[in-house]
Amino acid sequence: MDLKDIEVTGNNDTRSGFGAGLLELGDTNPNVVGLCADLTGSLKMDAFQKKYPERFFQTGIAEANMIGIAAGLTIGGKIPFAATFANFATGRVYDQIRQSVAYSEKNVKICASHAGLTLGEDGATHQILEDLGLMKMLPGMVVINPCDYNQTKAATLAIAEYVGPVYLRFGRPKVPIFTPANQKFEIGKAWTINEGTDVTIFATGHLVWKAVEAAQQLEAEGLSVELINIHTIKPLDEEAILKSAAKTRCAVSAEEHNYLGGLGESIAGLLARKNPCPLEMVAVNDTFGESGTPEQLMTKYGIDTADVYAAAKRALARK
Repeated sequence: MDLKDIEVTGNNDTRSGFGAGLLELGDTNPNVVGLCADLTGSLKMDAFQKKYPERFFQTGIAEANMIGIAAGLTIGGKIPFAATFANFATGRVYDQIRQSVAYSEKNVKICASHAGLTLGEDGATHQILEDLGLMKMLPGMVVINPCDYNQTKAATLAIAEYVGPVYLRFGRPKVPIFTPANQKFEIGKAWTINEGTDVTIFATGHLVWKAVEAAQQLEAEGLSVELINIHTIKPLDEEAILKSAAKTRCAVSAEEHNYLGGLGESIAGLLARKNPCPLEMVAVNDTFGESGTPEQLMTKYGIDTADVYAAAKRALARK
């Protein structure tokens, strides 16, 4: 695929991609079970709950218990998908995740919706911007942040096949669907959307579409942009990142997360160790969010299309 071949086939939230993937897993894998902390509708788990009530556990607003139950279910060979809002799926239960899941090497899939600023009107208390950092620092934890409905569904199917703890992050707002419906999701394998030679943009989650828009603007000005979707934060596709950075010699990272601890820092650390080059980070600047629409918040906190575009220009100027 390249930029001129991108076709938007609709708009939907990534949480619905998770719900669709979970339902399909219910049909194909009898060991898959679902757990939710009183947010079944918000996590789009309704269809799974209705079709497989004996494989669904409503834990109530008791996230720590949910993680503990999920860890226990793995001992009997089940593949638990434990789901709630990202803030509650990580910050509220970090001790349980660290001890009962990561340290214990349990096959739990922690599925987190309503991540980042695009949670919107619920405000700063719910808009976690630290979750990728929290989860990527846990030994053995896979961290995945897909970009649209189709990729989230594909990721949901893929993590059921992977044996080990996984953190899957997705969101609330409807975003353009532009990845293939029948894609094969490869954990740890970056997806090059467009090849280029002047500047690389590494993007993840909701910022991938913003990066597409920015890349289209830059290419309209005659620049050659390499655009790479880093859907797996950990394990990081080091080969793809280093190969691209060696070619373009300057880069941008774009994410809906605090710049501390997120994708940008992982890329910066890799480049510093292996192949230093200018890197500009598009991320939230070490602050909490506030109530507002996703569009208002992305603009105010510097993670919109214009910010990715401006970061690319800064990176090019530093080359």
